[in-house]
Amino acid sequence: MKLTGAEIIVECLKEQGVKEVFGYPGGAALNIYDALYKHQDEIKHYLTSHEQHASHAADGYARASGKVGVVFTTSGPGATNIVTGIATAYMDSVPVIAITGQVPTNLLGKDSFQEVDITGITMPITKHNFIVKDVNVLADTIRRAFEIAQSGRPGPVLIDVCKDVTAAYAEYEKKEPKKIKKKVFATQEEIEKAIEIINSSQRPFICSGGGVISSEASDELIQFVEKLNAPVATTLMGVGGFPSTHPNYTGLVGMHGSRASNYAVSHCDLLIAVGARFSDRVISKVDRFAPNAKIIHIDIDPAEIDKNVSTDIALIGDVKQILKILIGNIEKKTNTEWIDMIYEWKKNYPLSYPNDGRLHPQYVVERISELTNHDAIITTEVGQNQIWAAQFYKYQRPRQFISSGGLGTMGYGFGAAIGAKIARPDKVVIDIAGDGSFRMNCGELATAVHYNIPVIVALLNNGVLGMVRQWQDLFYGKRFSQTTLDRPPDFVKLADAYGALGIRVTSPDEVDRAILKALESGRPTVIDFVIDKDEKALPIVPPGAPIDEIID
Repeated sequence: MKLTGAEIIVECLKEQGVKEVFGYPGGAALNIYDALYKHQDEIKHYLTSHEQHASHAADGYARASGKVGVVFTTSGPGATNIVTGIATAYMDSVPVIAITGQVPTNLLGKDSFQEVDITGITMPITKHNFIVKDVNVLADTIRRAFEIAQSGRPGPVLIDVCKDVTAAYAEYEKKEPKKIKKKVFATQEEIEKAIEIINSSQRPFICSGGGVISSEASDELIQFVEKLNAPVATTLMGVGGFPSTHPNYTGLVGMHGSRASNYAVSHCDLLIAVGARFSDRVISKVDRFAPNAKIIHIDIDPAEIDKNVSTDIALIGDVKQILKILIGNIEKKTNTEWIDMIYEWKKNYPLSYPNDGRLHPQYVVERISELTNHDAIITTEVGQNQIWAAQFYKYQRPRQFISSGGLGTMGYGFGAAIGAKIARPDKVVIDIAGDGSFRMNCGELATAVHYNIPVIVALLNNGVLGMVRQWQDLFYGKRFSQTTLDRPPDFVKLADAYGALGIRVTSPDEVDRAILKALESGRPTVIDFVIDKDEKALPIVPPGAPIDEIID
């Protein structure tokens, strides 16, 4: 049957099982939005207050559900406004499809109204991107984009569609989506060598990253850890991939890693990185990272192998499949000397904060964890709030912690929370935020209220750019340049102005009552937790220092 390009876009989304999309209309996307209007009973569109947060909502939707998130914008500024969202998804390997309107083909390259080369702009931050100038290739381009976004190491794909293409007609035939194959590229020789190294190790340590979550390998990781009786830490992106209540869990590793995690790296004789990319925030001083260890790196992306840390053996392929192979062939370790040492470090160096009657952010996060039965989806902004959320909430499963790791995008968490709640309406969703970040995205209260999306913003309000101030305090001689936010708004009044519930908390004895009120309200809620400006996200490894040189 013959359909317009805009109708083909909608039909292809339906092929892929897309039920929800996020976006913001404009002139070059009018035909697409007209088609969405006609299919609004099949695909629900969520209009955000800003395109950037539409892209973050699509990202949060993808992370919470494991499906592909979809965002629509118009050309020019509409497209450039999602660049930060695309880069965020790219750095954290999140499958997002961005469909942008573009000026008609006859106006390309003429500096036409709202024309930008968005494929050129986003080339470094997408797995692939397309500009569609012929309606006859549109359907296959969309199908190919979904396949690319989900295969191998996931990531964002952008499709730029010229306006005349969305109006032109072409034959459309429905097709079933291609099944994404999970592959192992490691050779038998490499696998056998890895097994030999693992079996001969006395002090194995496992660093779990976001690849464990992407490949749905959490159960296999637990089996692997328990067979080795090894300690396991996570990168920020790996939080939730291994239960934080498991006795072998040592917490974060790296710059904000626990002493148990960082000491384990420094004393292990084998480090196994599972779906982790050895970012600078994990390794810090390269020549002092795991100095006594052989290193096995398991990852889907060959580009990550030996990029930041030299490995003894690399197993390239789907993490889930590789772990299954290893579990079936490694020997069970029964010697407890190493794990007993880990338990001693955990006991002697727990995460802590003062018990002095003041309201501390760590206490707030602990109470949120307890009062949600450790079962909520937690999104974060970026900075101290992000670290406290990763450290003090007890995560039980994958896709429970949603945060911008690689790019560190302030303003990410609220849009992501909206997307996550739409993906998982059965779960409580809470954005643990800082006041600096919330200033960047608070306009999305309008979105949450309009669509009755009952997300909670737990605002850890210290009146400063907390993490930047912390660095100024520790490393810049207390020269607090441009990090004090001594200005409006009153966040409780702001919430009320948008039609949300606003609650202020200034003391520990008010915390539980406020959280329970938010949970029971069924409304978008902002809880303004007023904390001290000099609260620190600790421990911290000074930049460039070995990871066992810790300030806490």
